[in-house]
Amino acid sequence: MIGTIVNTGTILAGSLLGSLIRKGIKEEYQNALYNAMGLAAAVLGVNSVVGNLPDSKYPVLFILSLALGSLLGTMANLDGKFQSLVGKFSHSNLGQGLSTGILLYCIGALSILGPIQSALNNDHTYLFTNATLDFVTSTVLASTYGIGMALAAGVLFLWQGSIYLSAGLLSSFISPELMGEVSIVGGVLIFSSGLSILGVKDCKTLNMLPSLLIPILWFLLTPYLPFSF
Repeated sequence: MIGTIVNTGTILAGSLLGSLIRKGIKEEYQNALYNAMGLAAAVLGVNSVVGNLPDSKYPVLFILSLALGSLLGTMANLDGKFQSLVGKFSHSNLGQGLSTGILLYCIGALSILGPIQSALNNDHTYLFTNATLDFVTSTVLASTYGIGMALAAGVLFLWQGSIYLSAGLLSSFISPELMGEVSIVGGVLIFSSGLSILGVKDCKTLNMLPSLLIPILWFLLTPYLPFSF
């Protein structure tokens, strides 16, 4: 799991560096960073959708996923519970930063396929590349939201560690088609986080998180349906 450990370490290092930088930044510059992160998240989200939607075999699946996932997440009040938990430890908008960071760190081909490559082929290229990107992202996020962003490193470790341990089972299931569908939904969620940071619309992105499970269930069940799509 050396790749995952390195990836986790870069997020911790970036969070520490960013929090140190933050102490010397004036409020007006912090606001500028908020805007920059909001725009960056929005652009990354749009890029993920635009880059994968043309190749989708099920172009309406992401709509179904967002609708069902949002309903499930709202019923479970995932956003409210998460914000309440974070609020016990911080009175800032750390929850917003953490939700954005977790999505950026965990939802992507490098973070999902990387642990599989690492486990099956001892190839850490994807994870080392992801670690480099996450170091930059975590530094900027922590310079905006503070040292609390380091908590996202723990989430990433559990996420990639679970995939690493399940690599034998997942390798035959995770296809380019599935990754494309997950990337489309993930892109919408990252774009949603960008809108929240910019103050355009609070979409309560965490309530939409179950949307990522719908494409997985779809690909699991379609082989057993009496008709094909």
